[in-house]
Amino acid sequence: MDIATILGTLLAFGLVFQAMAAGGGIGGFIDVPSLGIVFGGTAGVLLMNFPMNQIAGVMKIALKTLTFKLSSPTDEILRIVEYANLARREGLLALEDKLQSVDDAFFSKGIQLVIDGFPVETVRDIMELEAEWQYQRHSAGKKILDQAGAMAPAFGMVGTLIGLVKMLANLSDPSQIGGGMAVALLTTLYGAMTANMFAIPLAGKLEIRAKEEALLRDLMVEGIVAIQSGEKPQLIKEKLKSFLPPSLRETVEA
Repeated sequence: MDIATILGTLLAFGLVFQAMAAGGGIGGFIDVPSLGIVFGGTAGVLLMNFPMNQIAGVMKIALKTLTFKLSSPTDEILRIVEYANLARREGLLALEDKLQSVDDAFFSKGIQLVIDGFPVETVRDIMELEAEWQYQRHSAGKKILDQAGAMAPAFGMVGTLIGLVKMLANLSDPSQIGGGMAVALLTTLYGAMTANMFAIPLAGKLEIRAKEEALLRDLMVEGIVAIQSGEKPQLIKEKLKSFLPPSLRETVEA
């Protein structure tokens, strides 16, 4: 669970709702036509811009920013070195017993390819292709969120213009001015909140998560290929430490 994302969301929405409540109650900030313009319009242009399967999967990908926790590169290096020691002592087939305790499907697939006796280059090609497709799926999710962040304020402006037109067309009827002003102002508010408190922050966090995962996948590929090549565990450790910032390299030794 990503505590930073949860705390940030609660802080942002909490302060905004507190300001709304202090001004006479949140009820005055709810307008169904305004919500329809912003959310319905944004959803419509996303459907025009992206395939349905990508739209359907974007929330699942976005939720990874909250629920999915990657293992640390340090832990992966230690696990790879452990597997390398086992393979040198008992052979590659001894790694099969370890697969039952592996909860990372990518790592498990790589080890299984090694156990099955595929050539080193084949193992590398398959794993790099798998890692690339994972990165592409995350990139597609980020693009959708970026687009939502751009479109929501635009539809807020559309709602503002609609509300102003309604208000100006009914200046002779004071009872219509309030409704027109509500649509004009609240759609801008909804668009700004959707973009700046949801879509854009999640897109940024998703990009960071995708890069972290890509780095971890590269580390796994290098480690698994090194195990299959029969390299010494100490050499594998030194090679994989290059994926770490200098401040964490001593952690591996410790």
